[in-house]
Amino acid sequence: MKDFESKLGKSYFIDDHFVFKFNKPMICLSNAPHNSGVYTAKGFFFMQVDENYSGDYKSDCKKFEVENGLKDFVGFLTATLIRKTLSFAKLGDVEVFVTAGLKNKAIAGEYNEFRFGTVNMVILIDRGLTIGCLVNAVMTAVEAKAYTLLRLANATGTTSDCIGVFAFKGNTEWAGTATELGYCIGKAVRTALEESVKKWLIVMQQC
Repeated sequence: MKDFESKLGKSYFIDDHFVFKFNKPMICLSNAPHNSGVYTAKGFFFMQVDENYSGDYKSDCKKFEVENGLKDFVGFLTATLIRKTLSFAKLGDVEVFVTAGLKNKAIAGEYNEFRFGTVNMVILIDRGLTIGCLVNAVMTAVEAKAYTLLRLANATGTTSDCIGVFAFKGNTEWAGTATELGYCIGKAVRTALEESVKKWLIVMQQC
């Protein structure tokens, strides 16, 4: 997996599922289906499910962990083809992983019909951050996502997007758009998301 080389850990596929194991635990702030909230994680995974998936995601994610020898991982679900849409960008101390599926693209503040499709974003930050800074990093990443999707798809997201920001415990307090860290987050998110959307469009053309 040369494209996803990272100094923070090791990535690999289990069938069509993507797994990233950290070299050392990181603090995460996320709305992931598995181990959401503020969580000390040993890694994360993108678990591929069927487009009409209607299972118990909590038990299915836990089962995936146990069957594959994982523990204390943050887990994300997606019906998009992970091997074909997963994209990666690195800038400064920031690494971003994105899978995009836009069948249920949406605009915040409007009534949107739920269909299957998700943008999953994982941001890894090789710095020590406060919890407040993790929140700030989420804000910056979501702003970058909305800007990118408005340009590419006239949307601000999908109806089931998930995000996880991972970092180490520390004293860095700010990750807004006026900071160097915020710039790296925004730029890396835009780069990875745009690449993933383009990959997804190719997949849709081949269906």
